[in-house]
Amino acid sequence: MNGIKTGFLLMVLTAILLVIGYLIGGTGGLIVFLIIAGVMNFSAFWWSDKFALRMAGAREVSADEAPGLYAMVEEVAYAATMPMPKVYVIESPTPNAFATGRSPEKGVVAVTTGIVQLLTEHELRAVIGHEMAHVKNRDTLTSSIVATIAGAISMISFMLIFFGGNRNAFIAIAIAILAPLAASIIQFAISRTREFAADETGARIVRDPWALASALEKLHRGVEQMPMQETPQQEAVAALYIVHPFSGGGMGRLFSTHPPLEDRIARLRNMSL
Repeated sequence: MNGIKTGFLLMVLTAILLVIGYLIGGTGGLIVFLIIAGVMNFSAFWWSDKFALRMAGAREVSADEAPGLYAMVEEVAYAATMPMPKVYVIESPTPNAFATGRSPEKGVVAVTTGIVQLLTEHELRAVIGHEMAHVKNRDTLTSSIVATIAGAISMISFMLIFFGGNRNAFIAIAIAILAPLAASIIQFAISRTREFAADETGARIVRDPWALASALEKLHRGVEQMPMQETPQQEAVAALYIVHPFSGGGMGRLFSTHPPLEDRIARLRNMSL
């Protein structure tokens, strides 16, 4: 169902793109701006992992440096029938974790020092399972496709104001505002859907949904007590973390990249393996 929902939302995004492209100048205008957005996001797809790790301040660790963590990631990778990912550590007291990598062969799991100190072994293994699920489900690829379409919508909508010809100016401005807003809402909805999917896949990998539910509760409290500093670097990778890393509620559920925590926990506790 998560895959069907993601596919449907991608179709809606594509439909918005086609409508805006037609309004600005037929297929010619659509193709030009789609190519521009595609080039930008192609670059992000190939180098997004390095960008994310650098922005988060993560450093790679070896089995000698972090034997317990490394062995745990290796164990989860084996359970998921995936190649061993690279292991990174972020020196931060805020408990959190994320994964990146465009394919299972390029997978990376990054955890903060705070999460290692806060969670039990079972809970940390469940979190790693969640992050490995993101790599296994190729969520980086999905995010890149979504970003390409949403970026094209934003650019074409902006150009509609200046190159809309004799069309009604009010309609052009309305489309320029509403179309990117709709694209962003759909983009966030897809991100939330992928989080639900990673929760489910990760819980099945480690065969312990209750451990992941418990970890999410602890992480939520931990972030409330010790949130990350909202720097431009951390804001750039905030959506990757398993829980939102900053204090406060942001702009609400509609504009959140993460599903409501209570919904995630309820789903996990109702899972049957």
